[in-house]
Amino acid sequence: MGAALAEAAARRGERVSVWNRTASKAEALVPFGIRAAATVPEAVAGAERVHVMLSDDDAVDSVLAAAGDGLRTALVIDHSTTSPSGTAERAKRLEARGIAFLHAPVFMTPKMCREAGGMMLVAGAKATFDRAEPVLRAMTGRVDYLGERRDLAAAHKLFGNAMIIALCGGLADVYAMAAELGIDAVDAHALFGKFSPTGVLTYRGAAMAKGDYTPTFELTMARKDARLMIESAGARPLTVLPAVAQRMDALIGRGFGGDDLGVLAVDAVPKATKPV
Repeated sequence: MGAALAEAAARRGERVSVWNRTASKAEALVPFGIRAAATVPEAVAGAERVHVMLSDDDAVDSVLAAAGDGLRTALVIDHSTTSPSGTAERAKRLEARGIAFLHAPVFMTPKMCREAGGMMLVAGAKATFDRAEPVLRAMTGRVDYLGERRDLAAAHKLFGNAMIIALCGGLADVYAMAAELGIDAVDAHALFGKFSPTGVLTYRGAAMAKGDYTPTFELTMARKDARLMIESAGARPLTVLPAVAQRMDALIGRGFGGDDLGVLAVDAVPKATKPV
């Protein structure tokens, strides 16, 4: 991802220096007209912007600490997927030193990075965002500025990745059922070209967010279906369904069996006093 962003910047005519913990990865970018720096301070020296794309909070903190005072004249834009609390603390520390900072994680593949596609989430001071906005829009297909609360982009990035993980887990369970039933996974997947589950996000998801659990698919009936699904998979390992079934049982035991399946969220979003 970082290499792809650097390639794209070089193609836009920007002068780019890169540093990577694995030197060979930085050196591989030299044919694109990019300078491979031997150290972090060398990479950031004199930079107008410092873009960061690393694995986690510890890696980001370590590299920014190594950059030292070389960041004072630069705009620091961190594209890493990091924790909301770590991001907020990082922004606070950097801004206390007079360093402009934005958190800008992305929903992009390396191909999208090279072609300025996908989506970038941004949080930070509005004045800092206004300064960076033209550059950010050149990097991606959509820039979504979430506001000045420093942890918002980090939170929303995790929301998005949570859905990706949940969907992949659900698909894994579908394919486990299919395998046990002697149905090819490709054929099982073809269902979703005809039946789209996106309505769950659009309609049931919106109702859940408001605490509206008016039943259209009662929890007790959904639990029955979950039992059939688990039985259909036989002894094959399942990723999502057993945990969801356990949660359903707990909520049915608490008296929510007649509510909509969306009541799975009730401990985060309490039931509205009347349907919204």
